[in-house]
Formats: sequence, C-alpha cells, structure tokens
Amino acid sequence: MKTNWQDQLKELLNCDIKSLYPLARTMKRELHFFVGPTNSGKTYKAMTELKKADCGLYLAPLRLLALEGYEDLTKEGIPASLITGEEQNLNEDAAHVCSTIEMIDFNMDVDVAIIDEVQMLDDDDRGWAWVNAIIGCPAKKIIMTGSVNALEAVKKIAAYLEEDLIIEKFKRKNELELLDKHTALGNLESGTALIAFSRSDVLKLKQKLQKKHKISIIYGNLSPEVRRDEARRFRDKETDILIATDAIAMGLNLPIKTILFTTHMKFDGISRRGISVNEIVQIAGRAGRYGHHEKGFIGATTKDSLKYIKEEYSQPIKTIKPPFKVKINNEQLTSLAMHLKTTSLTKVLKFFSTNMVFEGPFIAANIGSMISASTIVDQKFNLKLEDKYMLAQAPISVKSKIILQAYDIYISAVLKNRVIRYKPSITLPKVARTQKDLLLVEDEIKKISLYLWLSYKLPEQFPDSIKATIARTSFNQFMENSLKKDIKLAPPENKRPFPPREKREFRPRRRF
Repeated sequence: MKTNWQDQLKELLNCDIKSLYPLARTMKRELHFFVGPTNSGKTYKAMTELKKADCGLYLAPLRLLALEGYEDLTKEGIPASLITGEEQNLNEDAAHVCSTIEMIDFNMDVDVAIIDEVQMLDDDDRGWAWVNAIIGCPAKKIIMTGSVNALEAVKKIAAYLEEDLIIEKFKRKNELELLDKHTALGNLESGTALIAFSRSDVLKLKQKLQKKHKISIIYGNLSPEVRRDEARRFRDKETDILIATDAIAMGLNLPIKTILFTTHMKFDGISRRGISVNEIVQIAGRAGRYGHHEKGFIGATTKDSLKYIKEEYSQPIKTIKPPFKVKINNEQLTSLAMHLKTTSLTKVLKFFSTNMVFEGPFIAANIGSMISASTIVDQKFNLKLEDKYMLAQAPISVKSKIILQAYDIYISAVLKNRVIRYKPSITLPKVARTQKDLLLVEDEIKKISLYLWLSYKLPEQFPDSIKATIARTSFNQFMENSLKKDIKLAPPENKRPFPPREKREFRPRRRF
C-alpha cells in the first residue's frame, strides 16, 4: 500500500504542462514573436492585427496598459471589454477583451491574442503568468511582443509545444546617443527625464528642482491613474522635467528627449547593486520618442554614474535562460494536499516548489508574495484550502500595516461568511504636507485595490465596489493635487499625518 501511495505521488509530481490546457491543444495555433527594442513599432503593429480580427484578446502586464488597449479599440469603434483583477467593464456586444495577463480566460477561444512584454516571463513573482499564457492561450494566432532577451526563451517554449513560431524583427525608429559628459542638475533642458531608484530619492529631487522647473514625478507606488495624470502633464508640457524610477520602463509613452540617470545603484529587495545592461536598455529606450524627437540621448548627472552607464551599456543583452517558472493550479493543489494529509497552504506551496518536476524547460515557481500571504491565511484554521489559495493570490503588501490589517479583517469576514463594507482608514486635508502623508494615501489606494479584487471574486461578501471606486477617485485626485505642490521631507513636529478612521463610514468632507 505504501508503494502504491509513493507511486501515486511520483506520478502527481511529474507533469506534462501542455495537458493542463485542453482547449489550446485542440487548436492549430500559430505563434508570432514581434521582437525589438522600445520605440520600434512592434506593439503598434500587433494592435493593428488585433483590430482586424473578428474576435481578439490583449493581455497586458499592467492595469494601465490594459486600459490603454481598451481605449484604443473603443476609440476606433471596436466594442471591447476591460477585465483586470479589480474591475470589469463588460460590453455584451464586444468580441474583444483587454485584460491584465493574470486574468486570461483559458476557456475563451479567439482569432488573435496579443501577449505584451513577453520578456516578463523572467519575473520572479509574475513570470508564470506569461509562461501559462504562451502555453495555454486558446487563440489561432498568438502575437508576442517583447525585447530580444526573450527570443531564445520563446523559441524553447515553442519547440516544446511543437508549434510554428514566426519571428519578425523590429528596429528602433530613431537613434539613441550616449552623451560624452555628465549633466549637472543645474543645466537641465526641457524634455529631460531624471531616473532615480527609490521613492524617497524621487521626492528629494523634486524638492530640489521645483523652484526652477515644473516637475512631473512617477514611481511604482503611485496608482495607475496618478501615474497616467503625471505622464499627461509632461506630455502636454504643463511640466518640463520628469523625475521617475524605473516604473517608466514599461507602459508609458512619453515625449522624453534625454534620459539622465542620477545614480547607477539600486536596491532590488535583496541587495544594493549596480543596474544591469538589460535595465539600462529598457529605461533608456524611452528617450527620443518617435514623432516627438529625431534623436534620443542617454546620460547621467554624475561622472561616476556616466562612466558606469557607458561600460554597462556596451555589454551584450543578457538572454533569459530556462527553466521558466510555472505556478501550481487548483487541481495540483488539491491532490498534493490529499497526499500530504494537510490543510496548510504554506506546506503545499513549499512542497510544490521543492518537489514538482515538469516536462520541458519549466520549474515550479516559488512565489514569495504568495507564500507570505499563505502564512497569514493558514492562521484561520476553518478556511477551506481552495479559499486559502484564492485569498493568497490577493494583491497585498506585507510592508504596509494598513493593508495587512485590512487583509486580516477581510479574511475573517470570508471565514464567517460575513458582509464587509469598505471603510477608509484615513481622512484627508486638501493636499499632503509631508512624504508620510503621501505614503498613507498610497497605501489606502492599495487597500481599495485589495477590496475591489475581493469584490470581483466574492461580490456578495464585498458589495461596496462602487463606493470603493468613488473613494479611489477621490484619493487619486488628492495625490494628483499634492504632487503639484511642495512636499517636505519629514512630518511636521507634534502632528499626526492624518487621524485614523477605523469605525466610521466614508463621507467626503466638504473642504475636499
């Protein structure tokens, strides 16, 4: 009997990933890879193909890009639906869907599907979504767009699938020039983007330069709506300088003439290191937007950083190499839990990442964010395993007390089958007075995103999607107004940034 159990477990741990997507396997799919650098027209051509199709799918890496794809289609009179983790705008007449890549429906077949920014398959936390989409997307024609570092990876996956792969190479539409000398902060020209690698450094630069320049800022913690408005201000020449993190490397088309790195060092969540050639190329490609500038320029604000950028930029792009990460699915989760005789999601996820073996160039993903969330949901002993798995995929930040507190409350509500209303954690003055004020509002917007994600999954228990969306609009407007003002670097003495609102319902204040 023991041998039989071991044989069953061994069979379970050896997976032919192709078999997990039966609809895609019934179709004669044709894979295309539009490969090239930023500003080469590859995504534009892919969208042109999508618009010609009777039915299609655009899979975006960001909610911001999914929205832009949706607006692009509807502007040309093509009915479309928008689906992201926290919202759905469904059109009954639509045969086209724009969605974030995690929201792909593997049971909806289409003529054309775009998988955008396919080099993201190498991302530690989200790369599995691109791998799953390439393998399982049920489309007759799949167009992947991305940079050259993903070319070999795409070839290997296509070979494993035994499907035709047609590669179309794109060249950048205008030249990029590396500056010989560094550019001091006192000599910035209009149309320049300064690159820093932390929110704090971005805000410090803004404070330093805002007396002389009109500034837009973009960093990852800002909501898509606020990033979009800051980009619009720069695009419409309401501001002349953009200060940003590497959040501008994807999803924003900006009329930048010159990219200047203010540092060549970044903290990647593990250590402080020099930026890689791949990162430099992806960011620098935003300079010299076609149709706005004949040429783009790359430089730095210090001699040391310029020297480093020159040396690293001359190196060949680092190719993405196998194995490629694959996430556990519901069926595997249930079967492993039964064999391990456990209801601990953390144990199952760790066992999967350590022991799972896939055919082809794949490896089980060890998703740190999901395992962090699983340790929280495992504390709720009466939750079903499938509910734990669903909740562990929620968009949470383990660094934010506001979000973790909300997450704990929301999990308890699911456990007790209780309806929970959206309640803001903070009140607002007219604008932020300090960096800390900004951070609290950023976290509140993320908390709203968490609530909306749950309202999409469990609408009866989280019914305040409209109320939360209205609140998000108000908080985003607050951020947009605040970023136009002078933000200090420390909270005022003896003052709390905002009074907490733990039990009261959301009522916009009149001064707001």
